[in-house]
Amino acid sequence: MYVNPGNEGFAGIVSGEYVDKTGIIGLVNNVVGTPRKLVCVTRPRRFGKTFAAESLVAYYTCGADSRALFNGLEVSRDPSFERHLNAYNVVRLDMTGFRGAPDVAGAVSAAILTDLEELLPGVGEKRAGRPDVLTGALTDVVDATGRRFVFVIDEWDAPLRERRGRESQEDWVYFLRLLFKNFTFTAKAVAVAYMTGILPIVRYGTQSALSDFREYTFLRPYAYAPYVGFTQGEVEALAARHGMDVAELRRWYDGYELPWVDPSTGEHVKIRCYAPFSVMSACENGRVGPYWIDSEAFESLRLYIDMNYDGLQQAVVQALGGADVPVRAGKFNNDMHDVSSADDALTLLCHLGYLAFRAEQGTAGTARVPNEEVRAELSDALSESQHAEVARIVRESDALLRATWDMDEEAVASGISAAHDHGCAPAFYNDEQALRAVVRSAFISAADHYVEVQELPSGRGLADVVYLPKRGDPAPALVVELKWDRKPGSAIAQILDRDYPAVLRDWGGPLLLVGVSYDAKTKEHACRIVEA
Repeated sequence: MYVNPGNEGFAGIVSGEYVDKTGIIGLVNNVVGTPRKLVCVTRPRRFGKTFAAESLVAYYTCGADSRALFNGLEVSRDPSFERHLNAYNVVRLDMTGFRGAPDVAGAVSAAILTDLEELLPGVGEKRAGRPDVLTGALTDVVDATGRRFVFVIDEWDAPLRERRGRESQEDWVYFLRLLFKNFTFTAKAVAVAYMTGILPIVRYGTQSALSDFREYTFLRPYAYAPYVGFTQGEVEALAARHGMDVAELRRWYDGYELPWVDPSTGEHVKIRCYAPFSVMSACENGRVGPYWIDSEAFESLRLYIDMNYDGLQQAVVQALGGADVPVRAGKFNNDMHDVSSADDALTLLCHLGYLAFRAEQGTAGTARVPNEEVRAELSDALSESQHAEVARIVRESDALLRATWDMDEEAVASGISAAHDHGCAPAFYNDEQALRAVVRSAFISAADHYVEVQELPSGRGLADVVYLPKRGDPAPALVVELKWDRKPGSAIAQILDRDYPAVLRDWGGPLLLVGVSYDAKTKEHACRIVEA
């Protein structure tokens, strides 16, 4: 099961509809036997970690002949393909299968030794009772077979995501250090190690527990970016085969931008990244919808939001409203149970895929809700929050949206004032940009019905905020114009004078023009709403 497995896992994958991601094997081949041979690639659930691991197992294992499986796939055209194909002993571990073990390290060691006994009888007995029993047995197999080991460890952090105490976690990390930070053993016996997980390698204090691993995270995947999720071209090809609307797939499952350097040109680009499991589910079912459901992460999500570290709830509300929220990702300890600040929680949400991270300088950047699928789950987490303040914010936003549709100008002005008062926007105004932040926060419930567009070019200028109804939604389109220290009527006059509704002339449905103003002297908001 664990040593020199066959290729059945990957054979099952390619027997169905498979989006070719075998190019990742070429990247791993580049580091076989080099000082860079310890690789950890982390990404959220449902982003193809196990598919990648199965392809590596099938390719490297000497326990099967996999040539026919890879014929015609991307890796078969790589110059390194023949050199490493089925050339190594392989240890394949899926750590989700060991999460319930009282002693994870002991259970893994025993499982590997049992398989080694079948490969080289007596290898375990020979070293019984010695501290190097596992590494010694693995070394004996290398000497006997002339083949080094490739380690493929899927969900490496699964034991760390279970609350069994720090001691158990440290035992598991110590076990990994024994294999991959042991200069004598690692140099001789390990050709390459590839680990997947949700979280980057855990830190203890200020040092990485496994500092020799090269890490490629969801926030910074570097060369692995094209293999993290589905790219735009891959989604377009799937959509064409299944008769799906590319724009709808993008709205529901896109939103992650991964930095990448094109090796052919050296150009720095951003790769659009779609959630693979969700895209495939939508294509198979012929309709978009929320397919990415993870109870473990969802429960953690609600827990952190309820804790409200440093105004985390307000940050999530702003993100749901379409805003980018600042986050410093460098101090997070990469531990799901060691969250002590809003930055920690926001960084964790980025690693889990609930927020998309955009780097700005160093470890600082912004986070935002990436797509409709994630927005729906975040909204559920907020609506089920045990924190009364969050529930009140959501209720007030729902009421504000209904008041807008009813053209109740006083209620809309009052709702925007409430959004400012409950702290989900700047504490004070200094320009129309601050007023826009308040309005967007107040209209977080609009995301249920609308696609928000800021500064939409239309007529003879830019409309401040336009809310376009989602496909099939009967809600009216909204053109919102903001004014600082002027009457809301002047906002309506500007909308009409500059012909902002021009871009919606083919819309065909109802259209409301909404003017919102703020008086710096009286500290009051006002609203004017007319039908176009």
